[in-house]
Amino acid sequence: MACFLVPAAEAVVVTAAYIAIKKKEQKLEAPKLSAGESLGEQKATLTWSRRLSWLLGLLWGGVLLLAFEHFWHGEIVPFPPFLTAMANPADAAEMFHEMLTVGVSMALTVTAVWGVVCAIASAKVKKANAKLAKEKE
Repeated sequence: MACFLVPAAEAVVVTAAYIAIKKKEQKLEAPKLSAGESLGEQKATLTWSRRLSWLLGLLWGGVLLLAFEHFWHGEIVPFPPFLTAMANPADAAEMFHEMLTVGVSMALTVTAVWGVVCAIASAKVKKANAKLAKEKE
């Protein structure tokens, strides 16, 4: 019914964090570029904004797919109250239960998968940096 609203709320919060972190990273990089630091020095990096962009892709993609699926099955309508379960108080209780069980578990699973992906990517970046350092010697 409305299980996709929980990951959508997480996606909104992560989007705000992504924007703030991206601006902060740009402020930190701007002085380095204006000082004329060498860009030729190769080093693999994995910024937090890049990691958060992966999570955003997972969350927003899932939310859009689930919203379309719920629309397809008539659980979401283009007129108020938008969620058909909100029309009946008994259905609303069931909807909130679904949000607390299915929605929260989906959000936690997506975030856990993202954490595993980030751990694997960090390990690969460390391995690549070690290889670059070894080649320089």
